[in-house]
Amino acid sequence: QVQLVESGGGLVQTGESLTLSCVISGNISIIYVMAWFRQAPGKERDVVASVTWRGGSTGYADSVKGRFTISRDTSKNTVYLQMRSLKPEDTAIYYCNTKPPRANSWGQGTQVTVSS
Repeated sequence: QVQLVESGGGLVQTGESLTLSCVISGNISIIYVMAWFRQAPGKERDVVASVTWRGGSTGYADSVKGRFTISRDTSKNTVYLQMRSLKPEDTAIYYCNTKPPRANSWGQGTQVTVSS
């Protein structure tokens, strides 16, 4: 079992930056890939970025490529999402989870709101 706690969201203006954090606890040894997901009102939850836990290889959705950076600190069991040049369409609740996601590991998420 893996427990996840997200933080770092907030209200920002278009073009500003935020960094999200996800602290992981539990059975870390089962993790191969960690990812950030987001869900906007009325839409499905989609993957935004992913990182392999051991090697650090990353992947991004086209909508955030070049603006978002995912990273992990294995010494702190934490995954980060640096978000730059934020747009109103980035407004959503952001969650972290393994990829593929574990149903029992979803946390509360952290709200990111970008005003125009």
